Parts: sequence; structure tokens; C-alpha cells
Amino acid sequence: MNFIDNSLFVGLTMAAAFLIFLFVKYVRIVPQNEAFVIERLGKYHATLVSGFHLLLPFLDRVAYKHTLKEQVIDVPPQICITRDNISVEVDGVLYLTVMDPQRASYGVDRYHFAAIQMAQTTMRSVIGKLELDRTFEERETINTAIINAVDKASDPWGIKINRYEIRNITPPQSIKDAMEQYMKAEREKRAEIARSEGERQAKINTADGEKQAKINLSEGEKQKRINEAEGEAAQIRLVAEATALGLKVVAEAIGVPGGGEAVSLRIAEAYLNEFGKLAKAGNSMIIPANVVDIASVVAVGKQVLASGKGDGKA
Repeated sequence: MNFIDNSLFVGLTMAAAFLIFLFVKYVRIVPQNEAFVIERLGKYHATLVSGFHLLLPFLDRVAYKHTLKEQVIDVPPQICITRDNISVEVDGVLYLTVMDPQRASYGVDRYHFAAIQMAQTTMRSVIGKLELDRTFEERETINTAIINAVDKASDPWGIKINRYEIRNITPPQSIKDAMEQYMKAEREKRAEIARSEGERQAKINTADGEKQAKINLSEGEKQKRINEAEGEAAQIRLVAEATALGLKVVAEAIGVPGGGEAVSLRIAEAYLNEFGKLAKAGNSMIIPANVVDIASVVAVGKQVLASGKGDGKA
């Protein structure tokens, strides 16, 4: 009895283990953004996407597993020869996505390796058409050429090349030293040009300032002279007007009763005053022969005033 019980226990245990084996072997849960390629009897059968799936025992098997996320592939460094026969070491990074898991499984063996080889081949071809200086300037052109070439070649493989980025372009040490010397000379040249341009501009500004100052000074002198001339002209005009007005008043005064005698008295006083000034000017003086004939001086003055009056009336 115990033997039968033990045999039954062993049988049930083996059956349970077999069921667990079948469950583990033929029940598949595909994670998000992944795809399983299923073969049935050695032939492609289906592509399983994310979710729960059951396989036929002993008939189906998971042949390939692919991630559908964007993959980053490091392209190893390689030696490329530029158009001017300079050896440079170039490496980069390739970004791709599996679009068709079936073709990625059966279209090419190891699509990662194939994409890297295609990128390196295209890179050597593109850099061979450029001179060393342009390789640093034409990175975008190189990246675009590699993307177009690899994407076109990888279309039957069921993958999509999203982008390619050159990571490093390393020339030989001798070329690096020469480039550093050249760049140093260029920087010194630009600094010297900038310094000379600054000095030139400073001299131009100084000259312009002196020129403007002289112009302003001459304009000021000109305006000053104009103002002085206008002032002198105004002064002369006012003096002339005042003199004319005085003469007119004197002439009018002669015409009134007693005016002639007053004018005669005024002329005589002026004559005597001026004669007195001559006497004070020095120890010596010349006395006119007819000094007592004041009446003749007064008569001459009256004639002058009378003629002035007559001119005023005219």
C-alpha cells in the first residue's frame, strides 16, 4: 500500500513539474516596446507584441527577441584619409529603431554589426572627399551623408536609421601642433588688427574733435565780430541820430526870440573853455593874434548853425 502511495505521489509530482515546464516554456508575456519572433517547426509563424501569449508545445519556439525602442550604437574609431592625404581618427554614435522585427530577424545577420560597418564605410568615403580643415566644418554634411547611405541600405533589414553624430575627429599629433601654431598666429594677427583699428579710430575721433572744436571756435569768433560790428553800427547810428536831433533842436532854438543871443553866449563859453584847456596842457602855448575878437568866432558859429538849420529845412 505504501508503495502504491509513493508511486502515486511521484507521478503527481512529475506531472506537476511537467505542467510547470510547459507553462514556463510555452506561455510568454511580452514586455512593453518589445517583440518576439515565433517559429513553428523551424519556419516563421508570427510576431508577438506586448501582452500575454500561448505557444503550441513542442511546435512553437521564440526564435528572436527585439526591442522596439531607439537603440544607441557606438561606432568604434577608425582611420580615415582626407583629400589632402592626412590620416584622422573618427568615431561616432548611431541611433536606430527596429521597424519590422521579421525582416530584422531574417533580412540580415546581426543588424547591429551590419549598420556599424555601413556607417564606417560611408564615413571613409565622405571624409576622403574633404580636406582636413573642412572635416571640422562639415560635420553636419558628413552626418547627413552617413544617415542617407545607411538608411537606404538598411531598409530591407527592417530598421530605421534616425541619426548619426560624429563624436571625435582626431588628427595626428604633428598636425595638431601645426594647427595650434596656426591658430595662435591667427589670434595674434586678429589682436594686432583690432589694436591698430582701435588706435586708428582713436586718432580719427581726436582729429574730428579738434576739427569740430576749431569750427566751433571760428563760428564763435565770427559771431562775436558780427555782434561787435552790429553793436558799433548801432552805436554810430544812435550817435548820428542824437547829433542830428541836437542840431535840429539848436536850430529850432535860434528861431525863437532871444535864441540867437543864447546861442552866441553858448559858443563864446565853449570857445573860452577850450582855450583854457590849451593853457593847462603845458607851460608853453600859442596865442592867436586876434584872440580878443570873440565876436568873430561867435559870428562864424552862428553862421554854421544857421546853415545847418537851412539844410534841415531843405
